[in-house]
Amino acid sequence: MTPPRRQPARRRTAVLATVPVAVAALLGAAGPTAPGTTGAPGAGDPYFPFSGNGGYDVRHYDLTLRYDTSARRLDATAVLTARATQRLGRFDLDLKGLTVTAVTVDRAKAAFRRDGQELVVTPRHALRAGQDFRVTVAYHGTPKPVTDPDGSADGWIPTDDGAFVAGEPQGAMTWFPANAHPKDKASYDFTITVPEGRTAVANGVLLGQRTTGGKTTFRWRETQPMAAYLATASIGKFQVERYTTRDGVQVYNAVDAREARAAAPVLKKLPSVLEWESKLFGPYPFRAAGAIVDHAPDVGYALETQTRPVYDSAPDLGTLVHESAHQWFGDSVTLTAWKDIWLNEGFATYAEWLYEEQHGGRSAQQAFDSLYARPASDDLWAYPPGDPGSGENIFGTPVYARGAMALHELRRAVGDRDFLRTLRAWATGHRGGHGTTAQFVRLAEKTSGKRLDGLFHTWLYTPGKPDRA
Repeated sequence: MTPPRRQPARRRTAVLATVPVAVAALLGAAGPTAPGTTGAPGAGDPYFPFSGNGGYDVRHYDLTLRYDTSARRLDATAVLTARATQRLGRFDLDLKGLTVTAVTVDRAKAAFRRDGQELVVTPRHALRAGQDFRVTVAYHGTPKPVTDPDGSADGWIPTDDGAFVAGEPQGAMTWFPANAHPKDKASYDFTITVPEGRTAVANGVLLGQRTTGGKTTFRWRETQPMAAYLATASIGKFQVERYTTRDGVQVYNAVDAREARAAAPVLKKLPSVLEWESKLFGPYPFRAAGAIVDHAPDVGYALETQTRPVYDSAPDLGTLVHESAHQWFGDSVTLTAWKDIWLNEGFATYAEWLYEEQHGGRSAQQAFDSLYARPASDDLWAYPPGDPGSGENIFGTPVYARGAMALHELRRAVGDRDFLRTLRAWATGHRGGHGTTAQFVRLAEKTSGKRLDGLFHTWLYTPGKPDRA
């Protein structure tokens, strides 16, 4: 993600997704839930306590969406295939602001109620630990974005011709019911119907599209594990470009006509950027790539939606490199707690530095020196990137810039060979899974044969401006 370009005056003090309030009564008949059989209403992340849920893992989402761009109404059905990790008499899904009309569990009608961002489901029969089950949720309404702790909006963001859909960190719940914490990754199918003349773009590979009765339906599939915040279903009047790279990656670019001229020279470099990053970080982790370039001037950021980043306007080359690097660092290798966000943003920022260094621009050392010259009072040193302290800080300058500086200090300490070996081993060894800061530190030490805990403590966890070694 690029840092949100939001002015403080536009920020709201309320964090809508962190205070659950009961808003609907229990629907349907169900007996009382036995003690010890309730899935937790959150995944335990201190920054977003009600993000995600306990008691089950989702294996696959099958989302059928019908969006009226004039009325801004969404009619949808979500089918979640999951496995219980404990005995479950009741469990939660994350869903905010839409009307649920029916829920079934394994085709049997289930009771449900709303509690803030939680959709609380009570199946007719308790689920056994280890049992595979299927939840179907029918819902509709006008999806609206959530306001994040830093004041930026994410989720389903309406535009003048459709929707800009970017879910980091908590926006997935604005358009589909989910176990919406990065710890739970799944595969996805999307069937999206929009008015003829609009294009609906999701993750992965386009399986087909068909127009009938003034409506066009697009079918997309992402087979690789994906965190809910990386899903998209962006809609607009897009110009579409499709091709296959020489490595066999299927590229699909969707560009708003108002941004096409500015975006064209940058998007032309996408294959070479992916090839360069593949040489550094290991094979590209997905079958598909591309870009969604929208005209969404009120959004203020781009996001690394898996396989196909979404940009609020024509990106510059640095932003393209950044969001492409996230396909390795953040998308394929996903964090397990939001405090580790520097593993996404610091790495993608350092990829920008490396790209510039290797393509005739300033060196990474020059980028580091320019930042380090900032006074101790600068926002760069406001908090340590390894644990920003709250959801309000996860997209701040320290996470991006000081996170990249930590990587540069690692590079200086171990040398280019071991540094690049570490990055590649991280991306390939955790491919399709998760990683933590502690795991990265251990990998860097194992690869280099050096003790690095002091370096990482200084650059990731020490408040204020660090002293240079």
